[in-house]
Amino acid sequence: MTDDIASTDSKLTTSKRRWAGEGRFLTGRISRPETDRLPPGQHLVKNWPVLDLGQQPIVELENWCLQVVGGVEHPQNLTWAAFSAFEQSGKTSDIHCVTTWSRYDNRWEGVATRDLLDLVQPRPEATHVMLTSYDGYTTNLPLADFAAEDAILATAWEGHPLTRDHGGPMRLVVPHLYFWKSAKWLSRIEFLAGDAAGFWEKNGYHMLGDPWREQRYSDD
Repeated sequence: MTDDIASTDSKLTTSKRRWAGEGRFLTGRISRPETDRLPPGQHLVKNWPVLDLGQQPIVELENWCLQVVGGVEHPQNLTWAAFSAFEQSGKTSDIHCVTTWSRYDNRWEGVATRDLLDLVQPRPEATHVMLTSYDGYTTNLPLADFAAEDAILATAWEGHPLTRDHGGPMRLVVPHLYFWKSAKWLSRIEFLAGDAAGFWEKNGYHMLGDPWREQRYSDD
C-alpha cells in the first residue's frame, strides 16, 4: 500500500467512524448497564465451543489472500505479508452465539475494520458488505456494523495465534451481533449498494442478528 492511500481519511470514512463511535444504526449499544451485559436467552460459558459447516479449511499463510472488492475506491488483494503490515490493534469483547452461549472478555489482536476502511475507502453507494470464507460460507452485514469501534479482523485470541478450528489464520469479530455474523477463515469482503442474504440468512436466520433483540430467525 502506498503512503498516500494509507494516509487518506476521506469525508466518507470520517462519517463511518463517527457513526460507529455514536452507535448509529446499532440498537441498544449506547450506555448498556452491566446488568444487561448478558443478552436474553443466553447462558455463560468459560470454554469456546466450535461450530462450523462441517469442514475446517487448511489455509497456508503463503497462499492466503484477502480480496476486498465492490463499491470501494481502492480494491485490494492482500497477501498475508501485506495484511500483517497494517497497524495492529487489540480489542476485548464479549461474544454471543445464536445457539445460546456467551463468553465474556475475549482478548483479540489483529487489524481494526476501520483501518481497512481507511485504505479501501467505501464509495457513497456502499451500504452493506458480503463476507465470504475459504469454506464457501457467506454472511451479510450493514457497513455501519462492519465499521463498529470494536470490530476487528482477528489473527490472535488470548495472546496466541487464532487456531484453525476457530477461524485461523484470520476471522472477523463483530461482537455486538450474534457470532454467525463474524465469519471464520475470511477470504473476501465485497461492498454492496444494498443488502443480500448470506448462507444462514437464506436458511431462515435473521438478516441483522442483534442478540439483545433476540433476532435469531427471520421472523423475530
